[in-house]
Amino acid sequence: MRSITVVGASLAGLSTVRALRAEGYDGEIVVVGEERHTPYDRPPLSKDFLKGDLDADALALGDADEYEDLDVQWLLGERAVRLDPVARTVTLTGGRHVRTDGVVVATGASPRTLPGTDGLAGVHTLRTLDDALALRAELLDGLPRVVVIGAGFIGAEVASTAHRLGLHVTVVEALDVPLERQLGRAMGLVCSSLHTDHGVRLLCGTGVAELIGDGRVSGVRLADGRVLPADIVVVGVGVRPATDWLAGSGVQVDDGVVCDAGGSTSVPGVVAVGDVARCPNPFTGRHARIEHWSNATEQAKTAARTLLTGVSAPAPLTAPYFWSDQYQVRIQLAGHVAPGAEPEVVEGDLDSRSFTAVYRREGTPVAVLSLNQPKFFNRLRRTLVPAAAVAVS
Repeated sequence: MRSITVVGASLAGLSTVRALRAEGYDGEIVVVGEERHTPYDRPPLSKDFLKGDLDADALALGDADEYEDLDVQWLLGERAVRLDPVARTVTLTGGRHVRTDGVVVATGASPRTLPGTDGLAGVHTLRTLDDALALRAELLDGLPRVVVIGAGFIGAEVASTAHRLGLHVTVVEALDVPLERQLGRAMGLVCSSLHTDHGVRLLCGTGVAELIGDGRVSGVRLADGRVLPADIVVVGVGVRPATDWLAGSGVQVDDGVVCDAGGSTSVPGVVAVGDVARCPNPFTGRHARIEHWSNATEQAKTAARTLLTGVSAPAPLTAPYFWSDQYQVRIQLAGHVAPGAEPEVVEGDLDSRSFTAVYRREGTPVAVLSLNQPKFFNRLRRTLVPAAAVAVS
């Protein structure tokens, strides 16, 4: 293998490039990125960057010296539109064919939008640096009424940032309990109450019928008929894995690129990493996409080894981990909140919004959730037990 093309200039893509070089690969590496930016850190986009406390340079994941050492050919502002595994080519939007021996699919995901909102000013999604720049400009312009559709972690972080900027914020969530799928009902209620703790209006159990406006959004009509006045609307209703360009390639796709635990796809010489990869996780026992920062870095090492050896490398048996910063509270979760796993507060208390809870299934710790207790959290996350071990016991 003398040439590898990494499709996706994100954290997962860059991490794979680093891992390939660390494994001793000295052949050609081409990185194709749809955005015009070199890899940058996404988590601050909804927080400090959106608030205006960071500039774009502070988000960079690498510098000129590292990129020179990695010896990568960057094709930025280019989108892959086709993979031909027989000819071993990746076709770009302008018709250029990149010939390659191996392919890393790191195209991530794109935010879902609401129908009928194309061309309506004041309506935003937040996934990329350009998305954040456009939203930041309007938030800092002082437009007072913000409606966030979706109370997931990104929506909650945007709501928190808009609130800190002094804007009037309403959050709309279709589920009765925000974050119930990720945290369970009890802890979903606790974490979503951070909105109301700070005077942010939270409306649950109702969908959105349509956005109102002539050229620019002026309101949100809910499914129950109520209308919320809005100067800015942020849509945070999930993402869709970016796999359209793989149609006809033979790469199996089902809510992401279907992989084994080592990142191998159904086509030899093609691996997938990051948000787009749907792999079995040896810790949770689930076959799913994991949209976590830490997963993108760890998975890259495994996929690089798989690609170079041609044999699926074993994935590390580590608990999935992510964090979220909202209303000056750090939320951390490690492990998997499986059905039937019940949380128990083992340190602190719920009312203070400073506590640590352990989820147990059949008496065995499978996940830990912490609000503003990072040291206690880090100690307990090392005690978590993989799903397979729970099943055996």
